[in-house]
Amino acid sequence: MTPTSNSFILFLSCSLFFFALARNEFVHKPNEKALHYHNLQTSSFLPSSTCILSAKGNKKIGSLEVVHKHGPCSTFSEDMVKPLTVEEIFTHDQSRVDSIRARLTIKKAETEPLGSKATLPAKSGSTIGSGNYIVTVGLGTPKKDLSVIFDTGSDLTWTQCQPCARSCYSQQDPIFAPSASATYSNISCTSTECAGLTSATGNTPSCSSTTCVYGIQYGDQSFSVGFFGKEKLTLTSKDIVDDFYFGCGQNNQGLFGGAAGLLGLGRDKLSIVSQTAAQYGKVFSYCLPSRSSATGYLTFGKSGASNNVKYTPISSSQGSSFYGLNLLSIYVGGAKLAISPTVFQSSGMIIDSGTVITRLPPTAYSALRKAFRAQMTKYTLTKALSILDTCYDFTNTPTITIPKISMLWGGNVLVDTASSGILYANGISQVCLAYAPNGDDSDIAIFGNTQQKTLQVVYDVNAGKVGFAQGGCA
Repeated sequence: MTPTSNSFILFLSCSLFFFALARNEFVHKPNEKALHYHNLQTSSFLPSSTCILSAKGNKKIGSLEVVHKHGPCSTFSEDMVKPLTVEEIFTHDQSRVDSIRARLTIKKAETEPLGSKATLPAKSGSTIGSGNYIVTVGLGTPKKDLSVIFDTGSDLTWTQCQPCARSCYSQQDPIFAPSASATYSNISCTSTECAGLTSATGNTPSCSSTTCVYGIQYGDQSFSVGFFGKEKLTLTSKDIVDDFYFGCGQNNQGLFGGAAGLLGLGRDKLSIVSQTAAQYGKVFSYCLPSRSSATGYLTFGKSGASNNVKYTPISSSQGSSFYGLNLLSIYVGGAKLAISPTVFQSSGMIIDSGTVITRLPPTAYSALRKAFRAQMTKYTLTKALSILDTCYDFTNTPTITIPKISMLWGGNVLVDTASSGILYANGISQVCLAYAPNGDDSDIAIFGNTQQKTLQVVYDVNAGKVGFAQGGCA
């Protein structure tokens, strides 16, 4: 064979090699299960009696713990707060979803022609959706600590107040007494702040003598009615908000699970996010713990955000209070689901800290369920759990392998869901895919708190973006 022909063969061999390299034919592929699957011990679905503190939360200046109300980290009394059944949790969750849809429908009809950092304690509870989280803040002078629900889907902050002229439900903390505070004052009916209650609560305020009266009702018929007031709010010993506008409830009923009220994290001008804009620049972040035996945090200010946060734009199409996001596609086990982008465009989507289970358009959910079931055929399907229809019995199965689920958001931001956000367990014998379908493709989709677990979720309202970072609690 001549030197020329040898050179040609060498050239041809090199060409074929690099062609194969481009096609990954000769490249050692990474372990597919390591990339696109979670390996889990089924014992992790059982409740733990040990409280595991968040390492990241403990390192934050002025950090306070996020604790599940019924977990070992909680100080809530079981006599005060009875755990709800899974069926009750999902019933209340559906009430919240229905309420959000109703609010968005009203908003749509109305618009159609003719800086520093403060860290709070957050505790997961069973109230207004049954899987919400609570934080402890200080109110008044002298300061009284109150455990309140924090809610990105609400704007007005309120708490129960003495003398409870009509009625108050049972709560863990002593009920706030404005008469005992040196810094409390009522708000006049004629003030601009009183007029602003209409957008914050969805109800027109009224008057009692000259004092502004608010009223707010939730999807499960829970409600709070009382005086609109102004008070000193203490987040941490170094983070104090003077002249904070809030509701001082005199008639309160509902399933608030022993919490003293609600902290509104929506986008309205009366939310805590807007009221503290000068201090924290309309930025806050949180991490929801993976289990009831772990802790998380809620932080105000840009300095609380991780360096590896990836941001997606906030969509303003879902009203002025909710945080709308643009979902582009879903991946299961590394494979993109065949869902037309118009499906997500038709429904729209919001991220909500108070909704437990992510709701998807039926077309998208059907594709997700089909792909998930196809990769779980070696496990035994069992009966549905309320709204969750893809459930498995892992009895006598020490370890399992499940496909990862990822969501691609606007701005080409791909976010992996933690394993704790893929499955919802009612014991080892009934562990379910933690997503549910809406009734129609046009219904608003909701990114719920189960799927947000362990992520650091950053809301930069002024910049119009929401960010996600992995390992937010650890």
